[in-house]
Amino acid sequence: MNRERERLRKDAVSIFEAGVRAVDPENAVKRHLRLENGVLEVSGSRYALSGFDNIYVIGMGKAAAPMARAVEDILGDRIRAGIINVKYGHTAALKKVKINEAAHPVPDEAGLKGGRSIAGLLGKTGERDLVVFLISGGGSALLPLPAEGLTLDDKRELTERLLECGATIHEINVLRKHVSRVKGGRLARLAFPSTLISLILSDVIGDDLDSIASGPTVPDRSTFGDCKKIIGKYGLEGKLPAEVVKYIERGEKGEEEETPKPGDPAFERTENVIVGSNIAAARAAKEKAAALGYNSLILSTFIGGETAGAAKLHAAIAREVVSSGNPVDAPACIISGGETTVTIRGKGTGGRNQEFALATAVDIDGLENVLVLSGGTDGTDGPTDAAGAIADGTTMERARKLGLDANRHLRKNDSYNFFKPLGDLLITGPTNTNVMDLRVVLVSKIR
Repeated sequence: MNRERERLRKDAVSIFEAGVRAVDPENAVKRHLRLENGVLEVSGSRYALSGFDNIYVIGMGKAAAPMARAVEDILGDRIRAGIINVKYGHTAALKKVKINEAAHPVPDEAGLKGGRSIAGLLGKTGERDLVVFLISGGGSALLPLPAEGLTLDDKRELTERLLECGATIHEINVLRKHVSRVKGGRLARLAFPSTLISLILSDVIGDDLDSIASGPTVPDRSTFGDCKKIIGKYGLEGKLPAEVVKYIERGEKGEEEETPKPGDPAFERTENVIVGSNIAAARAAKEKAAALGYNSLILSTFIGGETAGAAKLHAAIAREVVSSGNPVDAPACIISGGETTVTIRGKGTGGRNQEFALATAVDIDGLENVLVLSGGTDGTDGPTDAAGAIADGTTMERARKLGLDANRHLRKNDSYNFFKPLGDLLITGPTNTNVMDLRVVLVSKIR
């Protein structure tokens, strides 16, 4: 590895890591939750704990364990009990709150068991109880509680088909809400009349509350009719479980209860607070880049759509920096966030970040002193042990020497096995946070 490429790689990883540190879930909770003289302050709201008989902590998501640790540090023995569902391996040492590990992104029996336990706990709470609910990325899959008449296998197959077809996270969550007993505001119904405080680490573009973890504690703007439109849009009519389709059709006719809408009494005693988001990570990454001497710019934290298209955009911007010094002069750092989607056509191994890096590598082939990093802030990208991957202007040349065909790997959705022999996978391990993805494009000064 030449010295300049090694420096760019080191800088890109440092910038990415700075973004991840900024959304550390434990610190994020502590910035928004404070206990003083028996009064719990939550982002400006005040709750006198003397008015509650019990405090319970529940939650789900990849960051739920460190979030729960922060709540335990603040509330200590005031917590009566609690349970959280987390992704396998995403744990922390807790004293009061029980951890239940489960599968993501496709739910499993362990998640269902934990979901039943959480619903059972909420069923015992009353008007003088306080429930602190911790929500983070992966929450939809990690709290599977199918609607009456549906099974976990139905939800699994629904999730798999939606992931494969290229549906956006917003569209996926519309269907998840309507086949669940807890999503789409229904968990707030279970908790009512308790006081419910939801602390949310956002993994959704635009921090849309009713999409984060499928909005278990907020009014749902979507309908069964929207579900039917999404099924039609992606041609899923004959690909989804028959019982799911029948349930949605009954709901569209008014034969199944809709998710709670704005004005529903279930939300009268509920407060939702976003404690961390993608823009916070992007800003911290930008600050780190500036400290390293780069002219840094946040392109957008609303990057979505197909991964291939987003990759072409970022590659074009890198070329523009080299050619004209726009939108910033080299040395330049372009940062973006959000979450793209991949329409699965092959049977390879990879994830959206690795696929982004591979598609970008094709378009920056031969470009000097340019490097691109794309990584998931949770430390995992698809069903792999990588957070993402790193590509530069030499990636294609090095790949050809190893007999690797980038276009073939793209067709097979096999980006992991392209980058692994090159040593260009981004391996971080679980970060216990999740605010979607960060992408870093570096262009050093051309000498």
